[in-house]
Amino acid sequence: MNFAKAVVAVLVLGLLGGIGFVYSGQFDPAADQPHSRLVYWLMENLRHRGIEARVAGIDVPDLSDAALIRTGAGNYDAMCTGCHLKPGETDSEMHRGLYPQPPALASKTPTTPPDHAYWIIKHGIKASGMPAWGKSMDDQTIWGMVAFLQQLPTLTPDGYQEAVEHSSGHSHEHSDVA
Repeated sequence: MNFAKAVVAVLVLGLLGGIGFVYSGQFDPAADQPHSRLVYWLMENLRHRGIEARVAGIDVPDLSDAALIRTGAGNYDAMCTGCHLKPGETDSEMHRGLYPQPPALASKTPTTPPDHAYWIIKHGIKASGMPAWGKSMDDQTIWGMVAFLQQLPTLTPDGYQEAVEHSSGHSHEHSDVA
């Protein structure tokens, strides 16, 4: 019985301490100040584990389909380059101002599995600046962006511009999302 009371007391004290911390204003929410290692670790793990738990059952289409890739090129150029950059760019005003800083997708080999990339584009990431594009585009359009992301790191600035010029631009031609 004393053990149970001690556990309850510790939980109540922890809860009161947490509430006190929230109301104290000690947490710095500024985007130009990095998180502590503990907070960063916690946020990264919550994000990774949360996405992993939600991608089961997502069927990845053929991402080498040229029409799908073309669709993604125009939409990436219109909607993603401000944060994720394009070939030949190392920074942008938007990219520099976000924390955590978004990955420069043109300069790294894709390490995010396609089903995860699809989920991230569709649903966004809370408190990161990554919008939920599934509110304005259908699945086919999102898969086009995923397909294009697979090709993006291999493109030179000229190759990127050519891909964008051969795309249908920023379009949600398949979209039935209201």
